[in-house]
Amino acid sequence: MTGLDLLTPGRRALFIGGQWQEAAGGGRFPVLDPADGSTLTDVADGRAEDARAALDAAATAQAGWAATAPRERGEILRRAFESIMDRADDFAELMSLEMGKTVAEAKGEVAYGAEFFRWFSEEAVRIHGRWMHNPAGGTRLLTIRKPVGPCLFITPWNFPLAMGTRKIGPAVAAGCTMVVKPAELTPLTMLALAGALQDAGLPDGVLNVVTTTTSPAISEALMADPRLRKVSFTGSTVVGKVLVRQSADQLQRMSMELGGNAPFIVFEDADVDAAVDGAMIAKMRNMGEACTAANRFLVHESVAVEFAEKLGARMGALKVGRGQDAGVDVGPLIDDKAVASIRQMVNDAVVEGARVVVGGQAPEGPGHFFQPTVLLDVKSDAEIIAQEIFGPVAPIATFTTEEEAIERANSTEYGLASYVYTRDLARTIRVSEALQFGMVGINSGLISNAAAPFGGMKHSGFGREGSFEGIEEYLETTYVALPAT
Repeated sequence: MTGLDLLTPGRRALFIGGQWQEAAGGGRFPVLDPADGSTLTDVADGRAEDARAALDAAATAQAGWAATAPRERGEILRRAFESIMDRADDFAELMSLEMGKTVAEAKGEVAYGAEFFRWFSEEAVRIHGRWMHNPAGGTRLLTIRKPVGPCLFITPWNFPLAMGTRKIGPAVAAGCTMVVKPAELTPLTMLALAGALQDAGLPDGVLNVVTTTTSPAISEALMADPRLRKVSFTGSTVVGKVLVRQSADQLQRMSMELGGNAPFIVFEDADVDAAVDGAMIAKMRNMGEACTAANRFLVHESVAVEFAEKLGARMGALKVGRGQDAGVDVGPLIDDKAVASIRQMVNDAVVEGARVVVGGQAPEGPGHFFQPTVLLDVKSDAEIIAQEIFGPVAPIATFTTEEEAIERANSTEYGLASYVYTRDLARTIRVSEALQFGMVGINSGLISNAAAPFGGMKHSGFGREGSFEGIEEYLETTYVALPAT
């Protein structure tokens, strides 16, 4: 079996009410290989009427699914986890084909993404309320946790598996039904994931998947429906703000994991070699196409040149090519717009005085590639510092004092991930408390974990995914007043 074999022709369609079906209008759209622009396959192009049919199925299934025993919900997730891990190589190849990441990188995502199913399979049986005496006497106070109801999940293209499992896992565990709209650029992995859940025994209508080229029409149609009770979105801040405004009419609950501008701070007392190791992970995970990717490298002036030279040597040694080829470290970016945006930011930074340590160019030939790049002496107000890069470029700016580093790190509208390298314990505490970010990695370039609460603040969104907090996003609380006699 190969990656595409996970999807038989019948499963390259919409998944509604437990059935694989064509879009109402019969439309289909191609899924392209970012390494050369060729067509991998095509999938059904759903429209608003298909989305409404998916919500019909979710709403119909909601009561029965909420009443399903928590253990059974957990066991379905557990079986799906095992199914994904049994076919990890196939899932990895499929992701590599449609998104561009290397097969090795994709295998890491399979393990990370599947873990959300295992984690929440164990949380399904730990949903509980509370019983207490009224402090004034006379009554008892009972709280009950209930599933919030049908949900809409809008997932991004950069982590086609993990961004789905991180939402689907807690929803299934909590007893919620859902409609999932995967990214137009990478719909195949979500369809394969739906197949794995169906094979694991998920009842019809609990999970529905609508692939489409008209995302705004889908979200507008569903969010106008009072039956939809929650929306979870991972993507750009611009789109997130639109969805929040659309949610107002029905007062839907929202979880938003939006853009990032992660600082990577290297203090003068840091282990520079360890910082370079961490930078390679924080910057180059997913070719830099991650909202948690280190975006701004703030390095103390006393170690900046050493850090830049060592990071440049490591980045320059990476092999660029098709993600499925042996020995390749860096695959293509998602599309030509991504390449053009990065090229412009790099060129502008160089014009303003930045020095190219390594890379700086898009290689000739087919595919959406960009060389791993390190820039030194980048101005603090450069566009490449202020904007999310979403690619394999590390811009380095220097600072002098701890206070300056914190101020510069916080001088962004975003607040998702941050990274700090220091060997000073007192500084670790001070800086962690001062940084305005939902996640702080200390002497580590990898912070994502199914057992950790993932999320940000400010314009990076609200709500948390993963950990104990993740399932809370899918539960409502009912208070029952009981007479004492």
